[in-house]
Amino acid sequence: MKNFKRVISVVSVMTLLTSLVTFAGCNNGAYQPEIDLVPNPDVEIVEATPAPELEGYNILWHDEFDGNELDFNTWSYDPHAPGWTNNELQEYTQSTDNVFVKDGNLVLKAIKKTIDGRNYYTSGKVKTKDKEDFLYGKVVARAKVPEGQGLWPAIWMMPTEEMKYGQWPKCGEIDIMEVLGSDVTTAYGTVHYGEPHAEQQGVVTLDSGSFADSFHEYSVEWEPGEMRWYIDDNLYLTVNDWFTGEVGADEKPYPAPFDQTFYVQLNLAVGGTWPGNPDETTDFDNAEFLIDYVRVYQKDEYDTNVKKPEKVFLEADETGNFIRNCDFSVAENLDDDEDWKFLLFEGGEGSAEIKDNTMIIYTDAMGTVDYSVQLVQPDLPMIKGKNYRITFDCWAEEDRNLIVCISAPNAGWIRYFPDTLFDVTTEPQTFVYEFTMTEKNDNNGRLEFNMGNKGSDATIYIKNVRVEEIEELTPVEE
Repeated sequence: MKNFKRVISVVSVMTLLTSLVTFAGCNNGAYQPEIDLVPNPDVEIVEATPAPELEGYNILWHDEFDGNELDFNTWSYDPHAPGWTNNELQEYTQSTDNVFVKDGNLVLKAIKKTIDGRNYYTSGKVKTKDKEDFLYGKVVARAKVPEGQGLWPAIWMMPTEEMKYGQWPKCGEIDIMEVLGSDVTTAYGTVHYGEPHAEQQGVVTLDSGSFADSFHEYSVEWEPGEMRWYIDDNLYLTVNDWFTGEVGADEKPYPAPFDQTFYVQLNLAVGGTWPGNPDETTDFDNAEFLIDYVRVYQKDEYDTNVKKPEKVFLEADETGNFIRNCDFSVAENLDDDEDWKFLLFEGGEGSAEIKDNTMIIYTDAMGTVDYSVQLVQPDLPMIKGKNYRITFDCWAEEDRNLIVCISAPNAGWIRYFPDTLFDVTTEPQTFVYEFTMTEKNDNNGRLEFNMGNKGSDATIYIKNVRVEEIEELTPVEE
């Protein structure tokens, strides 16, 4: 289809209306119901830049942001009061100070104000709900994120009829891109679903540069039985085993909840439970999320006769151990998704290597969170009602502590074995922990060693790691 833009040659009545509505909406942070403003008809109509063709797809709709204002045939403002979700601080407004088109980009700008002696934040959020909703397709967006503690840009999708399968997360959510302004070298793609809340997430960390240095292209291919996430055409996450339904009831027929129309949203959040709040280092003069284009493609047809794949559970080795390369006898690649993986987040800096049948973790900067420096192994089979034992040897170049746990990356990061802080010395010690799995079966439990933000950057040594199923827990002595 052709996409048209309105280029304003005079002061737009729409802009004046926006300013009036925003002034009212900012009064003490009061929430204003959505007002879908109509653009000024007294404008020059020009054809937008055409979207490039993609083999196997037809263009469904696109916005190249060529004009001088937001295209209200495609987008609506999505105003919300502070604290609307995730304990975020911003008010999403309908002001052209927060949402505007400039130099071929949609700009979502976060602004810091002082009201009654307190910090107050406004920002921009737009959506295509009830205007450009679609079922299945490929969404492609090119964007540049802002850098700064507490800034949280996102490109994501929600269902048109949110209550068809029930309140979030049962309704489903597709996050095409999220970046935390405190760590702009890392981008996330995530899908949320189910009850209990489940999610699957892919992570891309750049070897050099950042997602704030330049524009990058983020995309998701959404089909009846599979979703695939890309950054700059590089595939990094494939998901095909979601579910939804009420706790204690049968799941809804697959591929629910992702068998209904969704719409696109763009926003720049400030603060919240994930990124944390801004601080004195956050530069609000440059707190702008730039979107070059959004393009949605669709195939001529999709095969909706799909079945949910059966879960495959890892089998233990001949000794009963589920950990691969448990004795560190193989000098494996610690950057790939096979067996052991070393990760850095939120200011963590360091490296890891396998040497002399030992995993050695070097910390150059502790970072700001427990998982800033992290060693993990995924794909551990966790079966409800089964008992498990975790065993490993650990020491460090000086006395310090770290955390061990078994997490659930696909189930809202709940803990099958809770975060457990333990102390190490310069002498090797053997640590043993036992637990009973109480949640629903999961073929992707993840063993984690979290070494960030612990008051020490001392080098850590780990050997002889085991996770095994046991008949009974060892009785605890009184």
